[in-house]
Amino acid sequence: MPKMTEMTELLTHELGDLLYAERRFLTATKQLSRESNDPEIKKRLDQHVRETETQIERLGQAFDSIGEKAKAEKCEAAIGLREEHDSFKSEEKPSKEILNAFDLGSGLRVEHYEIAAYRTAITLARALGQEQCASILQQSLAEEESMANFLEEIAPRALQKLVAASQGQ
Repeated sequence: MPKMTEMTELLTHELGDLLYAERRFLTATKQLSRESNDPEIKKRLDQHVRETETQIERLGQAFDSIGEKAKAEKCEAAIGLREEHDSFKSEEKPSKEILNAFDLGSGLRVEHYEIAAYRTAITLARALGQEQCASILQQSLAEEESMANFLEEIAPRALQKLVAASQGQ
């Protein structure tokens, strides 16, 4: 593999990383929605599925804006986050309440990863004078931040309900 020597190559790589991650997280978000017992969380996850589909389209636009073809780059972080969820589920065989509580944390970890990845790509795009690319990515960043805020706000109430349910209250 040739050396990466240009910052534009790094931006292309970052966009590819995000594309891979969004595709992987799309299937994970659908799974989390199926696993959720909380109607409010399920509704927001279903909304985020639609947002993620749009984010994938936006990434194609971001590639276009810098004159590159959209190409996913294997994202080890996305793989790891998904594997963590799947191995917990298969190895620990959690109750429904425990799985729902774990899913809240898994979802938040994913959102924070995506927020960091989008912020990195936006900052790099701006440094390269790629304002159109940065603007496209900014829309997706706002959606990821909104989802993270939702999870952070709902977690205390949702976790209290799950604790009570797991204790038979």
